[in-house]
Amino acid sequence: MQELRDAGVMLRLIYQAMTKMGIDTDQIFSRLGVTEDYIYSAQLRTPHSAQLYFWQVVEDVSGDPDIGLHLGQYLPAYKGQVLEYLFLSSPTFGEGLRRALNYQRLLSDAARTDFIIEGDEACMVLDAASDEIKRLRHFTESFVQGLVTFFKSITDDRFECSRIEFEHDRESGHEHVEDVLGCKVVFGAPENRLYFPAKILDYPSPHAEPELLDLHERFASEQIARLEKKDIVGQVERIVAELLDSGEVTLDAVAERLDIKPRTLRTRLTEAETSFNQVLADFRYRLARQLLATTDESIDEIVYLTGFSEPSTFYRAFKRWSGMTPIEYRKNAQGKDAMVDAM
Repeated sequence: MQELRDAGVMLRLIYQAMTKMGIDTDQIFSRLGVTEDYIYSAQLRTPHSAQLYFWQVVEDVSGDPDIGLHLGQYLPAYKGQVLEYLFLSSPTFGEGLRRALNYQRLLSDAARTDFIIEGDEACMVLDAASDEIKRLRHFTESFVQGLVTFFKSITDDRFECSRIEFEHDRESGHEHVEDVLGCKVVFGAPENRLYFPAKILDYPSPHAEPELLDLHERFASEQIARLEKKDIVGQVERIVAELLDSGEVTLDAVAERLDIKPRTLRTRLTEAETSFNQVLADFRYRLARQLLATTDESIDEIVYLTGFSEPSTFYRAFKRWSGMTPIEYRKNAQGKDAMVDAM
């Protein structure tokens, strides 16, 4: 199964909100095993599953059990990305929304958001996360505010929500959530939904420009194509993980499992700007880091789990990758490394 990833812009917006709130981001980054430079890496896409650990760390460091709700109030508007340009260059807000939904993978591989019109009311089904993550209160309550802030920014503050429904439950704080979100809120709903007056769909964009719209759609399509080319990397990594303990981790073996010719696999990896040896090395390094940082497995066991034939080979490779011995890395990184799995 393909690993889901989120665009780095999601992490950057949360970082900016944490800074505005005065949260100790250095401590959070230390716990996550990343730096500020990391979150501003070009073409960054972080593991979607890391949302669970990320929000737990943010809650622990901030001491705020409603940190997602409160961070959402400080989220800056989503700017300078092709999805924003699609909205601005479309003739109306509704047309921009329809077009943007065709390219929502640019925001997250997990996004399956859609919208429907029910009489005078429109509704967005916020299927923007995996089943496990979309029930995560912090993620969902911040995400919906980020969405509203963005919609307000491209409609000259005319967008307003009339009701929000969340899948997750809340034992308390219902009135506080409604005060923050400024509308009626329902918990324990079948799915996450954002309701708003349908008339805003006809709001004309003052920046509408057909030629620019065509340009932005081509650019969005090119970005989606680039992501699809990189899908082969995830497919190879999945098979590498299955083959590691057999010792038969070769390009030919992986190509056979993918039911394609080795030459075809080599070509597709080249198109994804990598190679089989690089994918294998990156996967082993990432797996070794995770095992060293988050488990008590012995070094000998990690050698076996990462597919090395003997400890000395593993030690040399890990020192080359990280500049540290496995033991030194474990001392420095215990409990970290949840977010580092990016490109």
